[in-house]
Amino acid sequence: MAEDRFPGWHGTTILAVRRGGEVVVAGDGQVSLGQTVIKGTARKVRRLSPGGRDVVCGFAGSTADAFTLLERLEKKLEAMPGQLARACVELAKDWRMDKYLRNLEAMLIVTDGAELFVITGAGDVLEPEHDVAAIGSGGNFALAAARGLMSTDMAAEDIARRAMAIAADICVYTNGNLTVETIRK
Repeated sequence: MAEDRFPGWHGTTILAVRRGGEVVVAGDGQVSLGQTVIKGTARKVRRLSPGGRDVVCGFAGSTADAFTLLERLEKKLEAMPGQLARACVELAKDWRMDKYLRNLEAMLIVTDGAELFVITGAGDVLEPEHDVAAIGSGGNFALAAARGLMSTDMAAEDIARRAMAIAADICVYTNGNLTVETIRK
């Protein structure tokens, strides 16, 4: 999709780790065009508080598209307080069926500390296995590293930071400049 209109653009690795009653969402700050780093300090992990209830979101893809989706998610959560799963499903349905929204190119990781979801423009609302989710350019590297670290006694934030460091060592589109948000049940 994006490769047709924005060839060579790459950016951001987002990782979420759930352990010990908390979820940590970490995102790197790199945005690249081909072999050139355009920005190393992008912030693609956000804390929202619709209706006074905290939700942490990480996004990969187009920033403007992701902000559009986050605004819609906030409205859904305001209309359905405390029902993250339902709000995510409603957002995915709108994203899939609306003529304007279906052209948006981003992926989201969303958590309220209890539930954790990956939302895609294909209409998917996925609850990850093994309490780890990842999206973006280096997502598969971060996911593999975090899954391997889940067998240790490390805390969720330590796993997220270490896995992102491993991803940054392997993926040229991922850097070590992290934004980290933690949310508890």
